Amino acid sequence: MSRTACDVLVIGAGPAGSSAARIAAENGADVIMVERKALIGLPVRCAEYIPAQLPGEINLGREYIVWPVKGMRTVLPDGSLHELKSPGFTINRDVLDQTLARAAEHAGARIIMSASATALVGGEVSVRHEKIEKISARIIIGADGPRSRVGRWIGAVNTDLIPSVQARMRLKMPLDFTEIYFDKEFFGGYGWLFPKGSEANVGIGRKAGPQITVSLNRLLEHFIDRLVHTGKIHPETLNRFAGWVPAAPVSNPVKDHILLVGDAAGQTHPITGAGIAPAVICGKIAGLRAAQAAKANDISLLNEYAAECRDLFGDVQQRAVCRRILLEKEWNRLDEVIKKCWVSFREYYAGD
Repeated sequence: MSRTACDVLVIGAGPAGSSAARIAAENGADVIMVERKALIGLPVRCAEYIPAQLPGEINLGREYIVWPVKGMRTVLPDGSLHELKSPGFTINRDVLDQTLARAAEHAGARIIMSASATALVGGEVSVRHEKIEKISARIIIGADGPRSRVGRWIGAVNTDLIPSVQARMRLKMPLDFTEIYFDKEFFGGYGWLFPKGSEANVGIGRKAGPQITVSLNRLLEHFIDRLVHTGKIHPETLNRFAGWVPAAPVSNPVKDHILLVGDAAGQTHPITGAGIAPAVICGKIAGLRAAQAAKANDISLLNEYAAECRDLFGDVQQRAVCRRILLEKEWNRLDEVIKKCWVSFREYYAGD
């Protein structure tokens, strides 16, 4: 067993963690980032869409971009279609994650792969990889996903999670819009078809709820059959995965010298589930404030991180939380409430 000390320990090398590690290192902090996977970004558990502005925010080239998207089409339960122009890109999420991690390493962060942070005892984090390593850090950043172990350490456990399944399929013809499908069977969630050149990500997110009789995997098979029947995709599945999407933020992402960021903090949009952009942006804020707090030996500076993230995303998240409550409560009246509860409609933004 060995012992190591650093200014900032980042747990998780996704967009939030790598963004935090990069900025902390650029601001003079001694940074270690641990990642439990053997390969950063793999397996991919993401629908892989980003808004058009995010590559400029990342500022690390465009290698990860696969396909330009003009906007979003929403298919309502009655079959009617609503189109919203909102440019963006579908991406290779593994390439994005690896790009961000390389930038963190280039800035001076040390990355330990195949390493699980298992416990926090007496101010030291136990990290298991080839051996057990005890790491003491002035600041700990939990960027370890929606079922965050770091979150459990500080009593900030997000229990409002949506299970999702997704398959990679071949498209029958190119698409330049993402497609969202609402159906009574997709309780609290939706189906999606996100084009990636000649292929597409096809998935469903659905909460546990009343009168659920069909498994999520079976529901995905039905959805794929529907898209095959309408001529969107070929029937052969290329690969499949499952994951969790936060549907609400944690109440407080900061406690003492520990902060949460990205999915660990529930910084995804509670209605759409979009999380890459806030993960990158809040990760950068977390890295800066962590470096400042470590340098000044003043953990109260971490509260600036929470305040800045609230300023940027708090109102958006609060509206979405309220809309989600309405959506789930009135799911049996989905046709009547959907325009109030989905981001592509003006009614979503009306009122409180």
